[in-house]
Amino acid sequence: MIIGTAGHIDHGKTTLVKALTGVDCDRLKEEKARGITVDLGYAYTPTLGFIDVPGHEKLIHNMLAGATGIDFALLVIAADDGPMPQTREHLEIAELLGITRGAVALTKIDAASADRQQQAKAEITELLAGTALAGVPIFPVAATTGQGIAELRTHLENAAMAAQGRPASGGFRLAIDRCFTLSGAGTVVTGTAFAGTVRVGDQLRLSPADKPVRVRSLRAQDAPAEAGSAGQRIALALAGIEKADVARGMWLLAPPLHAPARRFDARVRVLSGQPALKHWTPVHLHLGAEDVPARLALLDTDEIPPGGSAWAQLTLEREIGALAGDRFILRDAGARHTIGGGQVLDIFPPHRKKRSPERLAMLAALADPDPAVALQLAAEQQPAGVELTPYALNRNLARADLADLCQRLQFKVIGDTAFAPARWAALESKLLAALAAEHERAPDLTGVERDRLRRLTLPTLSRPAFDALLAAPLADGRIAQTNAWLHLPEHRVQLAAADRDLWQTLKPLLDAQPYNPPRVRDIAKATGLAEDTVRALFKRVARHGDAWPVAHDHYFTAATVADLARRVAALNQRDGYARAAPLRDEIGGGRKVAIHILEFFDRIGYTRRVRDTHVLRGNPEQFGT
Repeated sequence: MIIGTAGHIDHGKTTLVKALTGVDCDRLKEEKARGITVDLGYAYTPTLGFIDVPGHEKLIHNMLAGATGIDFALLVIAADDGPMPQTREHLEIAELLGITRGAVALTKIDAASADRQQQAKAEITELLAGTALAGVPIFPVAATTGQGIAELRTHLENAAMAAQGRPASGGFRLAIDRCFTLSGAGTVVTGTAFAGTVRVGDQLRLSPADKPVRVRSLRAQDAPAEAGSAGQRIALALAGIEKADVARGMWLLAPPLHAPARRFDARVRVLSGQPALKHWTPVHLHLGAEDVPARLALLDTDEIPPGGSAWAQLTLEREIGALAGDRFILRDAGARHTIGGGQVLDIFPPHRKKRSPERLAMLAALADPDPAVALQLAAEQQPAGVELTPYALNRNLARADLADLCQRLQFKVIGDTAFAPARWAALESKLLAALAAEHERAPDLTGVERDRLRRLTLPTLSRPAFDALLAAPLADGRIAQTNAWLHLPEHRVQLAAADRDLWQTLKPLLDAQPYNPPRVRDIAKATGLAEDTVRALFKRVARHGDAWPVAHDHYFTAATVADLARRVAALNQRDGYARAAPLRDEIGGGRKVAIHILEFFDRIGYTRRVRDTHVLRGNPEQFGT
């Protein structure tokens, strides 16, 4: 359990931690000389970890760098002074960060009379009334003499034993608050692990700098260890990075979690004692150990009144690490006063319609701790399905947890996209209606080419999702396929008898050289037919799906095109792409014909040209058998 001290300057926080642990947290020369804590200090026992934070108002930014990793607040109040300004601010910060467990150490009782101690307890009770720490125990102590220390330590150890640790699921995240060089270890960073587990030898990512590092060794709770996990203070010795490349506020992450945010949507609350917070107010954002200037855009109101909350979007001066669920603190533009705080909801906010009723409903769903609520709503709102990777990344969901979530919601999952059952059924109905409407529009056509039917159904639907959508109606006979054309079973169109007879006469000429058939003019010369007659026939045949115009006046039979489509798919499976030379070697003939074939597949959307390669986009099944 990580315990954070909180309280006014010179109320004895560092002395108290030393009495509890035997460790002096003041490590800097300036701290020794001035007798005050300037930066974060750390101390450990076998069961407890302490973060000793500065109490001076000018050092709140340092206090906040450690506060976001705290599980338990130890509010330190001197008996002779009672609650003071920084006591109140530290308490407000603890509330904004969602810290609900704590205790009060009433220090310096050896310098206060019994009456003064009772008065201080009354002031503390009044201060805590109505807060998350209302009713926590108060322990009178004198750190210099040891009075009351044993009782406080016992309470903290019991609280640690009863504490439910942070879940170690999801990818590893550590907020860096210190970096130094250690002889024999190299670059060492320390921080609190927000999520996941790390082990010696793991490959991590320094973010947002996007630098790969390897864990050479680690210490968890100041003890050598092979692994560390969420909720622990961890020191990591890193290979592949220099101290100059690391700064407080950066993160060490499992590589898939590297997604620096310049904007995020959040729920923001303003402290009751602060002025109303208006739209586009400049603020200082404190998240993890980072401090960055930002602008606050309100989404559902023009201003947040004192004590009120609202949906907002934070636009940051630079990229930072953040994920949904992270708590943050807001201070004014001059970084003099804490004005509020909140919780990150979405690090992938939309650029458009960010104030629409649908988006505000989504923010409310994202604020629910159950990830199923937002995923269900997203699936209902998005006809083309929910992309699972960004959703899981935003909430740091492990793949197994995400799969269980989709199963619980009975989603149809295709690749990285999930569909709610009702949405999937609606898409299938839309598919059948689009096909029927196309038959009515063009009754003389055999059917609709697969990619055109996808666009008619829903242009944003991915090809893999459309293939899955089409599979069931094809399998149960509600949709039929003739060559590359899809049609309703009852929709039958045939060539005129004369065209059919002539096609049967000319088709053997194409079959004789399937991968380089004669052109229209060559067929006309060979048969003595008029060139325009052959050209017009082939156009009609192509409309019925029995041939394809691969190049100008150059038609291939449907069976040949289906065979070529399978060959191009096989090249993509083998090499990751298709190129003219390997295709030429497969089918024989010249390179020019292979280029025409690949350009034809690009043109109809079966492949996509990437420089001199052709990457598969479609499915060979779309060309029939």
